[in-house]
Amino acid sequence: MQTGQRYGVVIVAAGRGERAAGAGNGPKQYRRLGAKSVIARTLGAFREWNPECPVVIVRHADDEALLREALSGDLDGITVVTGGTTRQASVLRGLEALAAMDPAPQFALIHDAARPFITSAVLDTIAESLADDPESGVIPALAVSETLKATDDTGRIHATVPRSGLYRAQTPQAFPLASILDVHRQAAETAAEEFTDDAALYEWANLPVRVVAGDSRNIKLTWPQDFEEAERMLKDETAPVLPDVRVGHGYDTHQLVRGDRIVLCGVEIAHDRMLSGHSDADVGFHALTDALLATIGAGDIGSHFPPSDPQWKGQASHVFLKHAATLVQDAGGRVTHCDVTLLCERPKIGPHREAMRESIADVIGIGVNRVSVKATTNEKIGFIGREEGIVALATATAVFPMEGE
Repeated sequence: MQTGQRYGVVIVAAGRGERAAGAGNGPKQYRRLGAKSVIARTLGAFREWNPECPVVIVRHADDEALLREALSGDLDGITVVTGGTTRQASVLRGLEALAAMDPAPQFALIHDAARPFITSAVLDTIAESLADDPESGVIPALAVSETLKATDDTGRIHATVPRSGLYRAQTPQAFPLASILDVHRQAAETAAEEFTDDAALYEWANLPVRVVAGDSRNIKLTWPQDFEEAERMLKDETAPVLPDVRVGHGYDTHQLVRGDRIVLCGVEIAHDRMLSGHSDADVGFHALTDALLATIGAGDIGSHFPPSDPQWKGQASHVFLKHAATLVQDAGGRVTHCDVTLLCERPKIGPHREAMRESIADVIGIGVNRVSVKATTNEKIGFIGREEGIVALATATAVFPMEGE
């Protein structure tokens, strides 16, 4: 849970959203989901995370009574403003309301009212990213795992789109309040209204936006079937739940040969040797990849990236580690801790330890406080002691939801 007024929330609820609710049910944000309305669940998630942060709800001009009823009249501490004719215009009005507060928050989190399953864990991850880089925007997102096809108007496929580096954006999208407000004002003045989310505006203004790990449960209720899925998710939430904590182990070793650099845990170190392998031979990343795969019983690194496949020759090993972390996330898991031990006589790991921790945290999408990197020599014994090779041992801990028995 975060405290203080560093963060302000804009909940965008001005749309009609009747595709999801169905005929006669009204806008989706006011529809009942279990015992509460969608927007009440969304608001409750932010209050649970940060009871003190200011919240602005942007509603449609016709929805004053609907909003009050949906929140059971509980509007204490909530600023309500009327939205514009587009989502972009509505967000601008919400940001103006945040900026008018005294004191105004440093950061604005812009969230769709129809995403009621946002969690404190995702919000904490966003806050950590803002703390690390307070000038950048940050959005939660999920890596695209399906094959993507581009078609013409008849549905005929004309291209397969590489999915590497592609993400499905979620909300809340967070930015320095002053910067995102200025960008929205610029867009309004130039009548630029083609943007589908706030990150696109930030990109339009040539400002940086970072991606952090989203949550597969943070769905946007758009269609009737989304409400069916949401009801199933609520049913799962109310069942007795025990934590399913899994710990995976990984081991890797590579031979040392003549060279001028070595890559360990994603950090390049000048050295008179290099590790020999089909990829960049990063034993730390390889061992940790196996440890992550072990938490979901998904084989080992060789079964996903076989050395016999020429496309992986010389490949940077962060690709393998990211793949394993995505598989864990797609299986419903959340990586909570990683530990890597490097066994080598040289190079000295101590001067590079923090860079290695940050490298691992960045690839997996967790806080650096959840990453441990250690090293030891082999006291000149064996092939490690003779500097013929380096060994890495790794463990990864992941937590999965488990249905009550």
